[in-house]
Amino acid sequence: MKRLLATLILTLAIGTAAWAQTASKNTAFQSGETLRYDLYFNWKFVWVKAGTASMNTTRTTYKGKPAYRSYLITRGSASADKFFIMRDTLVSYFSEDIVPYYYRKGATEGKSYRLNEVWYDYPGNNRCHMKMLYRKNQDEPQLKQVNAPQQAYDMISMLMRARSFDPSGYKPGHRIKFLMADGHNCEYQHILYRGKKKFRVENSSTTYRCLVFSFMETENGKEKEIVRFYITDDANHIPVRLDLNLSFGTAKAYLTGATGLRNPQTSKVK
Repeated sequence: MKRLLATLILTLAIGTAAWAQTASKNTAFQSGETLRYDLYFNWKFVWVKAGTASMNTTRTTYKGKPAYRSYLITRGSASADKFFIMRDTLVSYFSEDIVPYYYRKGATEGKSYRLNEVWYDYPGNNRCHMKMLYRKNQDEPQLKQVNAPQQAYDMISMLMRARSFDPSGYKPGHRIKFLMADGHNCEYQHILYRGKKKFRVENSSTTYRCLVFSFMETENGKEKEIVRFYITDDANHIPVRLDLNLSFGTAKAYLTGATGLRNPQTSKVK
C-alpha cells in the first residue's frame, strides 16, 4: 500500500532521457483540470473497491510569482480502513513553464504518518539545488541538501512536464531515464515503453487508444515491473488505467471522470 501513491505518479512519466534544467512548453493541461479514479485491490482472489483518488491543477502564485498548483489526494474506503488506513495528500508548485518550486507529501498509511518536502533553488549553469526533509511519526526530521547537475523533479511536477512530450517516435523497448526527488532521496528512475493498445474502461462502453508503459525497479541486481499503465494517445496524455504489483498483492486504478481538459479526447474510439 505504501507504494500506491508513488507508483500512481511515477509511472505516468512519458518524457525523454536525462532532462536538463530548462523551461518546458505546456501543451497538455490547463487550470481547472480534475481527474478522478477508483482504486481496487485483489483480496483473496476477489477484486474489491478500496478507495478513490483525485488530482486537480489550478493557476496560483508562489512567493509572488505566477505558478501552477497540482495536488493529488487518495482516500481509502470504510471497508478498506478495517485492514489498512490510507490518507495521502501530495501538492506541488511549479512555474508556468513547469520548473518546480516546492513539493509536499503527507501520508497516513497504516499506523504511520510520513512527511516529505522538497524546496528547489537554481544557482545557474543548469544546476538544481534541493533542500529536502523527511519525517516519520514524531521522529526527528531528517534534513538533506542535494546538488544535481541537471533538473530534478518531484513526482507531480515530473508528471505534469512529461505530459507535454511527444512519444510518437518511441518503439517498444525504448527506455526513459529521469531524476526524481521525493524528500528522502534523489535518484534516477526508469520507464519502459511497451507499445500501443486499446483499452475499454471497466463497467463502461468507452474504449481508448492508449500508450502502454511499465515502471521498472531494480533490487539486488534484478529488474522487475512495479506497474503497467495506460495513457491516452492524444494531446492530453491522461492515465486511464494502472496495474500495480505491490509487496502485498496487486491493485488497479481506473479513471472514472475527467473535467476541464485542455484538448479534445481524440483517443476515444467510441
